[in-house]
Amino acid sequence: MLRIKNFRVAFSLSAILVILLLILLSFFFYLLDFQLNSKSLILIIFLFFFFFIFSVFLIHYRVERFIQNKIKNIYNDLSPSGVSMSQQIVQSDMEVLRQSVRKFADDQKLEIESLKEKENYRKEFIGNISHELKTPLFTIQGYVLTLLEGAIKDKSVREKYLKRTAKGVERLIYVVKDLDLITQFESGIKTIDRSSFDIKHLIQNVFDLLEMQAVKNKISISFDREYHEPFQVFADEERIQQVLTNLIVNSLKYGVKNGKTQVSLEELNEEKILVRISDNGEGVAEEHLPRLFERFYRVDKSGNRKAGGSGLGLAIVKHIIEAHQERLLVESTPKVGSEFSFTLQRATEEIKSTQD
Repeated sequence: MLRIKNFRVAFSLSAILVILLLILLSFFFYLLDFQLNSKSLILIIFLFFFFFIFSVFLIHYRVERFIQNKIKNIYNDLSPSGVSMSQQIVQSDMEVLRQSVRKFADDQKLEIESLKEKENYRKEFIGNISHELKTPLFTIQGYVLTLLEGAIKDKSVREKYLKRTAKGVERLIYVVKDLDLITQFESGIKTIDRSSFDIKHLIQNVFDLLEMQAVKNKISISFDREYHEPFQVFADEERIQQVLTNLIVNSLKYGVKNGKTQVSLEELNEEKILVRISDNGEGVAEEHLPRLFERFYRVDKSGNRKAGGSGLGLAIVKHIIEAHQERLLVESTPKVGSEFSFTLQRATEEIKSTQD
């Protein structure tokens, strides 16, 4: 198509040149009063025809080379790898160039939008981490200044304020340790140590650890039914316990009075076991679900937290499950409840024999 268009341009320009040359030659013959005979006329017509054909091909060649060089420069500028465009593409159609430029523009637009989203996420992350660190720091500062101003002489006040200061320091350490853990997972430094264990037994251990907190929040924690057979999985037992603890604590934190949190186990197939943690708590609106596992993301934009925590619990859950190359899902409805679920690899006889 491009070659045909170039020939049209060359044909038009050559025709104009021949017409102009014919006019000039006629004017020149008129001034000299030159008389043409039949042989001279045939010779002139032949020369004009030859000049016309020569001009067509010469102009076409120059125009094509000019366009090719310009298109090559455009392609080379657009190509991130600097790979030169093939001659076949140049000669095929200008539509190829138009599509490539459009694709480049679309890619740039997506990249710009991605950079804007990352910038917004960075600003929000800095604001959230500032909030998480500012609260305990100001608390510690207040207690220490009060003690320095004379309250340290009162033994009862001194002991109370030092205990509260210790709690503030403990919260800071908790946030920093969680941040360090997430950073290690994201950078690939932190690895998982897989082994075979009974996930049912591990869940019961987590229930025992959180029993006092559940009683305090007036929320029951239990299995959805009795499981008589063991559920052997092949995973990092310590990290999965952290996942279960974070998810159950999250359900207790945002549960309702006299509510319940239940854990269920399901054999999906010969290779996977599904673990579900469901509650009848406050629930989360659908608009928040895609960002629920981001660091320091808060559904409550007021910044208030009903309970403690580093704000990194769900982010840690996400990284641990991804490190196991498993799936993590969440479903939630406001005023109805939430359900978090994740898969784990079953500990088959082949895996057990490999461990042994």
